[in-house]
Amino acid sequence: MADHPDDLQGISGLADPVRRALYRHVVSAGDPVGRDAAARSVGISRSLAAYHLDRLVDDGLLEPRYERLTQRQGPGAGRPAKLYVRSAAQFEVSLPPRDYELAARLLAEAVEDDERGRAAVARVARTFGTEIGAEVSRRCGDATSDELVHCLVDVLEERGYEPYDDDDRTIRLRNCPFDSLASEHRDLVCGMNLAVMEGATESLGTGAVRPRLDPRPGQCCVAFERSGSPARG
Repeated sequence: MADHPDDLQGISGLADPVRRALYRHVVSAGDPVGRDAAARSVGISRSLAAYHLDRLVDDGLLEPRYERLTQRQGPGAGRPAKLYVRSAAQFEVSLPPRDYELAARLLAEAVEDDERGRAAVARVARTFGTEIGAEVSRRCGDATSDELVHCLVDVLEERGYEPYDDDDRTIRLRNCPFDSLASEHRDLVCGMNLAVMEGATESLGTGAVRPRLDPRPGQCCVAFERSGSPARG
């Protein structure tokens, strides 16, 4: 897919550090974010936050939502508050234009109905996962299980998965870096993602977390269950 001028225009606003910080705050929040909370998160005035948030909406990076923040109804209840969530739009920029997504779709179609092909994908994905685990080990060295988990979360954050604690027992991945491919080849891509995470956790040699398939709309299909295993070290 060749880049559309709107893609370049849309992401150019993120060069502004304030706008970039606001975007990251909205994305990491998960739930819709109001102007007051966004302003506090980056230490600016509400009016300035509103300006930048609305510019992000104009650029297609955020979407507005309107909700009442109180239970009051009828006259005097006030107008619904304007909230912001990440846009479902996807932006791809490559100069000169490249179309790696098309190549991925063709490869996925070629192996999806082939048992040996699917096994090969799982094997390669698990090997890649061990490379992620090795990166975690290099960063953390001789660490406890809890420290390894924190380091794994940091590495997955850098790779675009956007991990977050859903509760004290589960780490979820808010973003699937392969979302558009998963929409057409869900079983293949989710199995691949699971194999990556299994390879990563197994190479760490800790039972502190266990990856499992737990699909949720708009998120990665893999979640990590904390096992409560005793810390290593």
